Amino acid sequence: MTDSMTDFPLTHTPVLAAEVLDALAPAPGKVYVDGTLGGAGHTGLLLDAGAAVYGIDQDPYALERARAADRPGLTVLEGNYRDMPQLLAGAGVTAVDGVLLDIGVSSFQLDDTQRGFSYHSDAPLDMRMSQSGESAADVVNTYPEEEIAAILYEYGEERHSRRLARGIVYARERAPIETTVQLADIIKRSYPGHSKGIHPARRSFQALRIHVNDELGALRDGLAGAEALLRPGGRVAVISFHSLEDRIVKRFLQASGSLRPLTKRPVVATEAEQADNPRARSAKLRAAEKRAAGEDA
Repeated sequence: MTDSMTDFPLTHTPVLAAEVLDALAPAPGKVYVDGTLGGAGHTGLLLDAGAAVYGIDQDPYALERARAADRPGLTVLEGNYRDMPQLLAGAGVTAVDGVLLDIGVSSFQLDDTQRGFSYHSDAPLDMRMSQSGESAADVVNTYPEEEIAAILYEYGEERHSRRLARGIVYARERAPIETTVQLADIIKRSYPGHSKGIHPARRSFQALRIHVNDELGALRDGLAGAEALLRPGGRVAVISFHSLEDRIVKRFLQASGSLRPLTKRPVVATEAEQADNPRARSAKLRAAEKRAAGEDA
């Protein structure tokens, strides 16, 4: 890892690197979209293979770092990958050879203690990838108890969602919930018994992050945008990190009339990669290829 904004790749080793390259088959003259640019590790690999890449991100820090790197072949686009066709059209591109989506929060967002994504360090309760709009603090301090419970259950698959929502509302009536540690402590106090193996706040933090950034809605839109942009023979590769995302990707690829799945089951990291990078343990890769016009599904 480097602190220099002129070095590239920028901040992290990408997960499933070899598997992504195998799925997308980059080559000189081909054009790709990295819809979730982040630390640009995957983009760097595509560029190294001679491809041109349009990198999309809404995070101002990711955009700043990628632009400062000034890597030949990379065009940086500001926005949400859910608007991929419009963003590419603005750059004069209507068809591409491949699309990569590495879903969820990036490594450097998690590592930045001031972004409020992690319950491990004290920071303002933010969680906004774009640094604009409604924050996680807004949600826990203003939403009705029933809505908070629904968010924790739907996006975090938290079975104690009602009890945790009740604890959050009880706490905010006494003082605003402004930091990650405050919220994590409230959840820990409200959680029945002990959560084996994971911090009691993990699912709730995931749920709030997904809600604040509309991540599942963006994923559905992004998949549709990738399908529309791919030229025949073009490929899409999607890396997800939890069951909600993977389920959406699986069902979309199965239902698509123009995409042929290349992975019967999700591809996971090798034991060696998981040992080197614990964040790769939950990564799942699915890929598909655009059928030629008239080809039977």
